Amino acid sequence: MKKWTLLLVSSLFLVLLLAACGGGEEDNKTDTNESASSENGEVVDIKASNWEFDKEEYTVPAGEVTVQLTSEDGYHGISIDNTDIAIENEGTATANLEAGEYTIRCSIPCGTGHDEMVATLVVQ
Repeated sequence: MKKWTLLLVSSLFLVLLLAACGGGEEDNKTDTNESASSENGEVVDIKASNWEFDKEEYTVPAGEVTVQLTSEDGYHGISIDNTDIAIENEGTATANLEAGEYTIRCSIPCGTGHDEMVATLVVQ
């Protein structure tokens, strides 16, 4: 009887463990160089890791643009010159942008390569 109880408890624990590890839904987005559209305009996904962004240049059409920042490694923030967009660590910010080139800078000192952590947002 003790063996069956132990087997039942062990099986239940294993089921709960597997459910906890695989409980989140996977995002089926593919990684492309283009921005994604939303109902309210364009979305730019920026991923920051230590001393670099995932791309040197991001391109979107003019109009309402939502910038989404994800810090994959380290603690980063961004500010985009000549806009009201500023994000600390992770999050989103939206602005109505006119055509032009905007400089994206890491706004949180993140180490020796911080000064070179720059990218360009091209708004067409």
